[in-house]
Amino acid sequence: MDGRVGGIIVDSFGPIVKAGFQYTIPLTLISFTLGTILAILVAIVRVSKVKVLDPICRFYVWVMRGTPLLVQLFVVFFGLPKIGIIIEPIPAGIIVFSLSVGAYSSEIFRAAILSIPKGQWEASSSLGMSYVQTLKRIILPQATKIAIPPLFNSFIALVKDTSLASTITVTEMFLVTQRITARTYEPLVMYLEVGFVYLIFCTVLNWVQGKVEDKLMLSGSEKKKVRDIEENRI
Repeated sequence: MDGRVGGIIVDSFGPIVKAGFQYTIPLTLISFTLGTILAILVAIVRVSKVKVLDPICRFYVWVMRGTPLLVQLFVVFFGLPKIGIIIEPIPAGIIVFSLSVGAYSSEIFRAAILSIPKGQWEASSSLGMSYVQTLKRIILPQATKIAIPPLFNSFIALVKDTSLASTITVTEMFLVTQRITARTYEPLVMYLEVGFVYLIFCTVLNWVQGKVEDKLMLSGSEKKKVRDIEENRI
């Protein structure tokens, strides 16, 4: 490696990491938070089989899971202006990523809720608790505990997926890398460097995930449910 390439790596590392903390991480956190709220609502609707809303939620999940994330970004950012709806790059990214997280995570929550034994529903009902009370006080706390490990995996995947926001001009890590590459003509070095930065971010998140799972103290049966959800057996 010559001095020029080494200098490029050193000089570009700061801007790439800065873009990560300025755009990639906030975009991930906001989208994941909104998507998780949406996922819980969709999962409850589907488990409860609300007549009017259930088909709508099924259609939403079907569309979001069945189309590429890149296509969804292009439809919102480049397509909607054709009908007079103009959305800025960052809000467009948040909308699409949130909807995507909501669709995928709703299946995680739905599976987690369905994994709770029916006897707990019946016991709660015998104690005079309503459906909503049972869901809020008994079922959701247990389901959330089971859903956390798979949700963490989705969060880590979202960190990497935000690189697609570069295609709609969000100045996150990958777009910064592309601009530096255009100036330096060192695509191999630059793309390896940004890949390394993503790897650092995801490694830290994997470490956090391990700590969180240790704190949860999942039982053997709960761990099996987590594995089943991750393997789409439920």
